[in-house]
Amino acid sequence: MDRVSDNWERLVRATLQGEQLRNAGQGNERISSGIAGAVPPSLGRKTNIEAILQAADEVEAEDQNVARILSEQAYNMAQNLDPSSDGRGVLQFKTGLMSIIKQKLAKKDGAPIDRSRDVELLVNFYLSYKRKHRVDDIQREEQQWRETGTLSANLGEMELRFLKMKKVFATLRVLAEVMEALSQNAAPDVRMRIKEELLLTRIKRSGELIPYNIVPLEAPSFTNAIEVFPEVKGAISAIRYTEHFPQLPDNFEISGQRDADMFDLLEYVFGFQKDNIRNQRENVVLTIANAQCRLGLPVEANPKIDEKAVTEVFLKVLDNYIKWCKYLRIRLAWNSIEAINRDRKLFLVSLYFLIWGEAANVRFLPECICYIFHHMARDLDVILDHGVADPATSCKSENGHVSFLDQVICPIYETISKEAAQNNNGKAAHSAWRNYDDFNEFFWSPACFDLRWPMKRDSSFLLAPKGRKRTGKTTFVEHRTFLHLYRSFHRLWIFLALMFQALTIIAFNHGNVNLDTFKIILSIGPTFAIMNFAESCLDVLLMFGAYATARGMAISRLVIRFFWCGFSSVFVTYVYLKLLQERKNPNSNSFYFRIYIIVLGVYAALRLVYAMLLKFPTCHALSEMSDQSFFQFFKWIYQERYFVGRGLFERTSDYFRYVVYWLVIFACKFTFAYFLQIRPLVEPTNIIVDLPSLTYSWHDIISKNNNNLLTIASIWGPVIAIYLMDIHIWYTILSAIVGGVMGARARLGEIRSIEMVHKRFESFPAAFVKNLVSPMNKRMAFNRQSAQVTQDMDKAHAAMFSPFWNEIIKSLREEDYISNREMDLLSIPSNTGSLRLVQWPLFLLSSKILLAIDLALDCKDRQEDLWNRICRDEYMAYAVQECYYSIEKILHSLVDGEGSRWVERIFREINNSIREDSLFVVLSLQKLPMVLQRLTGLTGLLIRNETPELAIGAAESVREIYEVVTHHLLTSNLREQVDTWNILAKARNEGRLFSRIEWPKDPEIKEQVKRLHLLLTVKDSAANIPKNLEARRRLQFFTNSLFMDMPPAKPVCEMMPFSVFTPYYSETVLYRSSDLRVENEDGISTLFYLQKIFPDEWENFLERIGRLESTGDADLEESSSDMLELRFWASYRGQTLARTVRGMMYYRRALMLQSYLESRSLGVGESNSLANFPTTQGFELSREARAQADMKFTYVVSCQIYGQQKQKKLPEAADIALLLQRNEALRVAFIHAEDTVKIDGKLTTEFYSKLVKADGNGKDQEIFSIKLPGDPKLGEGKPENQNHAIIFTRGEAIQTIDMNQDNYLEEAMKMRNLLEEFQGNHGLRPPTILGVREHVFTGSVSSLAWFMSNQETSFVTLGQRVLASPLNMYLILSDDDGNATLRGRVRMHYGHPDVFDRIFHISRGGISKASRVINISEDIYAGFNSTLRQGNITHHEYIQVGKGRDVGLNQIALFEGKVAGGNGEQVLSRDIYRLGQLFDFFRMLSFFFTTVGYYVCTMMTALSGLDEGIANVAKMTGNTALNAALNAQFLVQIGVFTAVPMIVGFILESGLLKAIFSFITMQLQLCSVFFTFSLGTRTHYFGRTILHGGAKYKATGRGFVVRHITFAENYRLYSRSHFVKALEVALLLIVYIAYGYTEGGAVSFVLLTLSSWFLVISWLFAPYIFNPSGFEWQKTVSDFDDWTSWLLYKGGVGVKGDNSWESWWEEEQAHIQTLRGRILETILSLRFIMFQYGIVYKLHLTGKDTSLVIYGFSWVVLVGLVMIFKLFSFSPKKSSNFGLVMRFSQGVLSLVLVAALCLVVAFTNLSIADLFACILAFIPTGWMILSLAITWKRVVRMVGLWDSVREFARMYDAGMGMIIFAPIAILSWFPFVSTFQSRILFNQAFSRGLEISIILAGNKANVQA
Repeated sequence: MDRVSDNWERLVRATLQGEQLRNAGQGNERISSGIAGAVPPSLGRKTNIEAILQAADEVEAEDQNVARILSEQAYNMAQNLDPSSDGRGVLQFKTGLMSIIKQKLAKKDGAPIDRSRDVELLVNFYLSYKRKHRVDDIQREEQQWRETGTLSANLGEMELRFLKMKKVFATLRVLAEVMEALSQNAAPDVRMRIKEELLLTRIKRSGELIPYNIVPLEAPSFTNAIEVFPEVKGAISAIRYTEHFPQLPDNFEISGQRDADMFDLLEYVFGFQKDNIRNQRENVVLTIANAQCRLGLPVEANPKIDEKAVTEVFLKVLDNYIKWCKYLRIRLAWNSIEAINRDRKLFLVSLYFLIWGEAANVRFLPECICYIFHHMARDLDVILDHGVADPATSCKSENGHVSFLDQVICPIYETISKEAAQNNNGKAAHSAWRNYDDFNEFFWSPACFDLRWPMKRDSSFLLAPKGRKRTGKTTFVEHRTFLHLYRSFHRLWIFLALMFQALTIIAFNHGNVNLDTFKIILSIGPTFAIMNFAESCLDVLLMFGAYATARGMAISRLVIRFFWCGFSSVFVTYVYLKLLQERKNPNSNSFYFRIYIIVLGVYAALRLVYAMLLKFPTCHALSEMSDQSFFQFFKWIYQERYFVGRGLFERTSDYFRYVVYWLVIFACKFTFAYFLQIRPLVEPTNIIVDLPSLTYSWHDIISKNNNNLLTIASIWGPVIAIYLMDIHIWYTILSAIVGGVMGARARLGEIRSIEMVHKRFESFPAAFVKNLVSPMNKRMAFNRQSAQVTQDMDKAHAAMFSPFWNEIIKSLREEDYISNREMDLLSIPSNTGSLRLVQWPLFLLSSKILLAIDLALDCKDRQEDLWNRICRDEYMAYAVQECYYSIEKILHSLVDGEGSRWVERIFREINNSIREDSLFVVLSLQKLPMVLQRLTGLTGLLIRNETPELAIGAAESVREIYEVVTHHLLTSNLREQVDTWNILAKARNEGRLFSRIEWPKDPEIKEQVKRLHLLLTVKDSAANIPKNLEARRRLQFFTNSLFMDMPPAKPVCEMMPFSVFTPYYSETVLYRSSDLRVENEDGISTLFYLQKIFPDEWENFLERIGRLESTGDADLEESSSDMLELRFWASYRGQTLARTVRGMMYYRRALMLQSYLESRSLGVGESNSLANFPTTQGFELSREARAQADMKFTYVVSCQIYGQQKQKKLPEAADIALLLQRNEALRVAFIHAEDTVKIDGKLTTEFYSKLVKADGNGKDQEIFSIKLPGDPKLGEGKPENQNHAIIFTRGEAIQTIDMNQDNYLEEAMKMRNLLEEFQGNHGLRPPTILGVREHVFTGSVSSLAWFMSNQETSFVTLGQRVLASPLNMYLILSDDDGNATLRGRVRMHYGHPDVFDRIFHISRGGISKASRVINISEDIYAGFNSTLRQGNITHHEYIQVGKGRDVGLNQIALFEGKVAGGNGEQVLSRDIYRLGQLFDFFRMLSFFFTTVGYYVCTMMTALSGLDEGIANVAKMTGNTALNAALNAQFLVQIGVFTAVPMIVGFILESGLLKAIFSFITMQLQLCSVFFTFSLGTRTHYFGRTILHGGAKYKATGRGFVVRHITFAENYRLYSRSHFVKALEVALLLIVYIAYGYTEGGAVSFVLLTLSSWFLVISWLFAPYIFNPSGFEWQKTVSDFDDWTSWLLYKGGVGVKGDNSWESWWEEEQAHIQTLRGRILETILSLRFIMFQYGIVYKLHLTGKDTSLVIYGFSWVVLVGLVMIFKLFSFSPKKSSNFGLVMRFSQGVLSLVLVAALCLVVAFTNLSIADLFACILAFIPTGWMILSLAITWKRVVRMVGLWDSVREFARMYDAGMGMIIFAPIAILSWFPFVSTFQSRILFNQAFSRGLEISIILAGNKANVQA
């Protein structure tokens, strides 16, 4: 047994030692060590064993006996909790703990341990430990600070002491708990002593020991200053329990060390969970306190919250509830706002937050929460009117247990869960189950009150689906069909159709618009009526599935509209037909014409009136007030009335502005359509119609006796397609122009180079103070009335600017973008000293002194001329003045007595000579270099630490300066005067002159000495500082933004509080050491890649950690701290969670800095002395600044599976814990699953939503744990992850940040300006979402990353700018501060980093939607929801956030596939339908073309390359007008117009020349190939999603992609999306070449088909063009072997598609699931049959015979070929007895076939060309057969032909692969091709001089060797 213990101990120690090594280098944080780190989760959740063992480790060095007592207590607790050691890891833990107790903590001499004195030993140690750490003194100081708010000790020292005391308090708490536990068996006197000590110290109830989030409400905290803020005190007082409230039971326990409050009553009455109570108590306190801050801080001794603040919070939180009651026309839970007092308002707000905080998935049902709140508020009203509190019956179970979760939330959750289970993991049709929206919209009808309260469990709403018996959809059914595009946007299609019809009529009438033409144009009336009727039919059809449960009024409206539209279409058509008959009769009285005009006029007038009533604010208010049933009826018929979507109108002026915007687009579009599309086709159409009979080369079925209808359709078809989609091109062009003008007016791109930063630096401080400094700081720095001199004002501005600028530069150094030298040169002096001028950063002044001296030496003119030359460079003038004044001040500080008098006289003489313009007379400027040399020597000594030797040397240097100045610099007259000066001569003769100097001690003098030395010694130009491109870009954008319009900054205490929210699943948190070292197949490791891509940042990193540039990776591994820094350095250059957390925590750092400077200013008063301006030293240690920042900023990362990761001990869990330790304000929320056994013995899983932070020991400290009704993941993962954790956010705004984003300190400083936009004037409604600019930081190396970065930038800077504010081409000053008004239009939440109005959104369903599949693009639904609920979305470009994008083609394709699939699902959604229906016409157009319309037009662009039918017309007519139309198609399809936004973006932000250069460079790097390829990706996934569904989240990976992708991998990914479609177009073009006719010959053919061939080449070869080393011969050979192995490998059970063609082929068919999908696939597949039908009639063999027999015979031949293939592919393994016979038969058959083919060619008209034509005909037909066989897979399996189909498909894939592979192999023979490709792919890297070639070449070891 001893041997087992020894082995176990070695194992435990080895494991723990490994953990310590992994966690080493984490600063001063305390980490789990010893056995404490191995506590099993089952023990750690229910006890504090881990804390006890941690304390044992802590005190072991001081007293081993106490450590042993603590360890034994931990063992006893583990034994009592799990005596049989059933829990996972419990037995091993107890064994290891006992082993350590015995062998390490027992007495060394082996004597037995005397445990009788354990308690006494523990008490004595406890008291000595308290005395040692001065706990009593610190507690007294804490009490003093809490009462007065001031500290007696030095602030920095106190902060450091507080941080250390956290561990002391934690240890004391453990000692107290163990003492209390052991005191039960102690002597009475000892027990009493322990009891008194615990009561005296109250250590157990200290706020440091009770977990809290932000505000320590349970007990006072020593280290958190937030509780002394008057607004927080007032908020706590406001919710305190009073005597007017119902009396709580005597046995009700008040948690913590606090007084009872409102939340205790709500907990008792409704049974809310304790942690939900604690969470929302803090939420309400902070919300009220921050509301009070904006009104003014309380100043009385007992702070009180203003009634106005409470009312403001009340109305905002319950706004949606109030609107819901008004919509349903029910009475509110209170009589009126005036009738309820402040306490009732706080009760109602608290109740709403508690319901929301415990609602779990029901939070996605905002109106359901309104329903629950409505009834619970009434229950509360009754309870408050009673004297004694009683539990509410609605939350009480049959056994008397009170639980809101069990009685209210669980029944709803269970129904939602069962409905979600019906979706078959996203494969079932949306119409087959109820999603979140269906459940929520049940509460949009008064019928919801049939649910009663408490809710009836047998109601239809709570009916769980059983087979076909289920509750139907509510108000909308998401049927999967393209018809939704017409239904949702029918007004667009009707408008385009009517305009096309009218323009065509005008064109066919040769442009003559007379009465006769007008009557024909009136045919648009029937067209309009019929298309409107079609839309009403779709309404009826697509509501199938909701008729049983939809509201009766909604169904009535459908029926009424159906019959009304049907009747009106029949009536209008009938009248118009009569009008046509009347038109033919010249003697008619035009009766029907007049009737028709009256009908159309009345209808148009009614539509106009109702449009005005619904879209104009004034008219809309009038219509809302009207109670006329007749009026309301027609309004209801015109537009459905939903709870959402009401009031979607803008200000009248804004409305007319974007109407003009769209009228310009229409003018361009219809002019182009008329003159270049429609009119050129009139003449050929007339010719074809007039032709009596055309002889077709095929058997014509359609065009007989119908004026050649097929030919006309083939002419007009492509033109109509272009007509429908080219409006998107015009929209793109105009939005680019408008966006460019708006950006220029917003002053974007003014500072676009580091040279501009240098030139304009002088203006930065004033701009910074104007925009980013709060009024409090401005008052502190100077009194405006006393600042009479501009220089004083500039110096004051510089003093306020310098601490912020220096922190920015410091952050750049911490991020390793700049070196130490660059940091010194970029830093700006504090400007708070006595120097009389502004001191600028040295990078502006470097080498200026030397240049000025050169000017002085060359100057032969007057003093004034010299100064004018110097002043031509303003920074040279600054440098000269500063150098002069600094020398004077430094010399004065160094010498005294006679020396000081000499300095004073010299400078007095020089100053006099300057005033008298006689400087050249007094000084010999030729001697200035000598003076400069001596001064440089002196400063070089003074910047070092004082020593006796240096002091002697400095004195000697001063004497040398005296000699040079007196005897060389001064002219003879003045020299004699100085030499004969008695006082000086006497001191010189006595040896006292400059015998000693005063070494600089004053910080100001030391700073000036260092700065003067740099001014005199820095000789190289600073034009390239900083060198790093990213540092330059950031400084350029930040300084540029200072001149942009933004709201003024408010003091931190008055700003709007906000949270940052990041969802995380299992992505990379922090690169591990092994991740950095592991090499790919080319021998390239991640670390090696980063070192080569970021060489300057690598050098800066080594400098920062104190290493030499020659330091190797192995050297870094020797130091654990350096290794940890290396991991962070690498992680900060990838798309990791660590990078995101660092960036977001800059918000807190910025707020702490701003708050620190503002709070310090409170003691300055009205003094205008800059000497009192505070420095930033120690601001991060100021607990007031920290508390203020924590009150305004919260960061929550929702790590959904963090609990599982911890249980499995995954490295991600350790990395997340490390981030928690390094960031005290970081909070991590996760879902914890715990198995429990019910009373009946069944094992169930309970789910909890938990929030943790790092405690003083560096361990996770659980703050809140809220039980959930079940598994929270019922819908899409990301929104469910957000939803469970959003309850832990705080503030009034919330910024959504993905974990591939970054932030910067300089941008964080502008956050409070951005938040003020919520209070700005942005139209009729205040903003609810603030859009923020993004910078893509992954676009710096490869061409693909650059393309994506530019695409993103053009979208953000132009697209969203116009979406948010179209035609806002001038800035409207909306208030006295000059804030620019941006008007929200149709910009949605396209993703992160938008800032949400938190209260608005959490009361309206959250920040995303989560229904399975339909909400796969969950982000944009937040924008839809916000707009529908009368929100307002704006976009702001003066602040930016970094974002990572996918950098490899495969990653990009997966991402775009996911987005396109998400847009396909959006087409089906109710949100798109409602916005399309409820927006006014012009706003609907903007909405369509920027959401799903973009993908529709993209799809049509891709399909517009099929111009076979057009070629046939050109063959027959030779009409040049037709070629003009086709040329327009060429321009559209090549996509030149879509590049306009990118060009405008380049011009705006880079300048014209650089824009032209960048655009040409992109073209040379084949960006057109990339964008054309992306077009195919979007087309494929968008179309397939609408047809079949299957949209899902695709993990793209966010690593560094420079690796080679195999041919097989590319083929698997792009075969069906690109290759098949490209080959289909290629076949069409080949047929065109072979059988088409073009009038202009080859040139015309090239012009007409160039875009199509470009599309084919792009879709086939882009994956290999953009594949690193794609044309390297060795890689090509390896790829071919890999591809053939994959193609021939047989699949099987468990074999993945990556390994086997058969498995991949089966996976590719998975999207075809439904009968409807099979029918649609069948219809689409039949298009391939047209190849064979057209080609067989072109064979020489058939001559001019066009009978159907020819076509039928071709099928006979095809069947024969298939049978021959089957015979040849017959496997001998299945007929082993006849193997020889089979091979012989196949050989004979081969000979017979060859002979027969030769005979047919010789004796018939069959030619060799016919054989190739047959291949062209039969290949598409074979593919059609394959597609049909796959579509009807089950039938083919039943027939037994599935194996043959599979082999047939394998042959097709082999053929396609060879077609693609052959050109690659040929090009790989030529080495220069690979070199050229590398230059195309990595031009940016080569241009920056990076060693990308080494990375591409691979084999690092050989390279280094």
